[in-house]
Amino acid sequence: MSGLIAGTLSPRGDSVQISRHGRGGVMWLHVGWVSVIGAAMLSVIGVLAIGTTEPGLAKRQAVFALVGILAAAAVCLPNARQLAKAAWPLYFLSLALLLFVLIPGIPEWLVRPKNGARRWISLQVFDFQPSEIAKIAVVFALAQWIRSAEQIRKFKGFIVPFAMAAPPMLLILVEPDLGTALMLAPAVVAMVLASGARKRHVAYLILGVAMLAPVSYPFLKSHQRERVDALWAQLNGDDRYARDIGFQADRAMTLVGSGGLMGMGADQARALVRHNRLPEEHNDMIFAVICCRWGFVGGLITWGCGLVYALGALLIALYARDSFSRLVCIGIAATFAGQMVINTGMTLGVLPITGVTLPFVSYGGSSLVALWIATGLLMNLAMRRPRGIEALGAVA
Repeated sequence: MSGLIAGTLSPRGDSVQISRHGRGGVMWLHVGWVSVIGAAMLSVIGVLAIGTTEPGLAKRQAVFALVGILAAAAVCLPNARQLAKAAWPLYFLSLALLLFVLIPGIPEWLVRPKNGARRWISLQVFDFQPSEIAKIAVVFALAQWIRSAEQIRKFKGFIVPFAMAAPPMLLILVEPDLGTALMLAPAVVAMVLASGARKRHVAYLILGVAMLAPVSYPFLKSHQRERVDALWAQLNGDDRYARDIGFQADRAMTLVGSGGLMGMGADQARALVRHNRLPEEHNDMIFAVICCRWGFVGGLITWGCGLVYALGALLIALYARDSFSRLVCIGIAATFAGQMVINTGMTLGVLPITGVTLPFVSYGGSSLVALWIATGLLMNLAMRRPRGIEALGAVA
């Protein structure tokens, strides 16, 4: 018999899947490979783009990618039941780590502030950023709670997921890291919508945020207000901030435009990036380097790879037969898409600079390994799609 034989009951009453490769409920041909292909292509683009100006960092990025792939393979091992049981421990562990980096008096060899921010735990080989794990932990905890929340369509139940996301968001804001804190919001909104929350509740929330946004301006830090001012001036054709707080955005847009349609040679692109003194060219502003080196086509290919990754995650959610798996995939897809939009938006000068990196592409071991772990989770859920009784009891 070809294909999958699903719904067969074991002596214990569990649903068992038999694939063409044998027993065990694991499928080797599935839509999860779509996300893996997207992640691999983005990782290659990242190494090549970083190598344009920082060949040494490009080699380190390649090593981080290999470590991430190994970590992704490791998280493919647990089943859905085990993943669900790990949701709350992972959530509270992430909160503990976020608190740890903020504790005064921690030795600098362990938690070393950078540019006034306390975001990293030094592991000697590379710096670990707890907020990267927190993004996955929040998605897991929300998926575990929402799947069994019968009151999600009531306003009180609708508010709970946002209350769950608030503690890590506030801790990340204190570091301070506004960009990463904002990255939790798309996942929460996407997951509550997918779980059947009323659209009018979401509309009320969005309207409330839109009304509070202008009021929050005086409470922003001085450099954050200056970035908003610089963006507003830039959108109005005013270049008064182009040599001050708006320098990074101005240089990024200049380099994006210099690439034209097809980009330019590696030596010419390297010289142009260095001549323009683009800050964080291997990190936050890596998309500007891509457009300078490979032009509009390079930027389009990068976004195409990102869409492939997100499409793979959504296809896994579509085929999922339990709510926990479906919501985890949607949360990962929303977080990834939000990060892509914000990073490229600030590079192109249509969003304020927030320090959000381009997923899989920007330099950083902590971010890259965490993204590959998320990809491994997608693979895990695609490999094991419970049916029947197992679908109902896998995460109970």
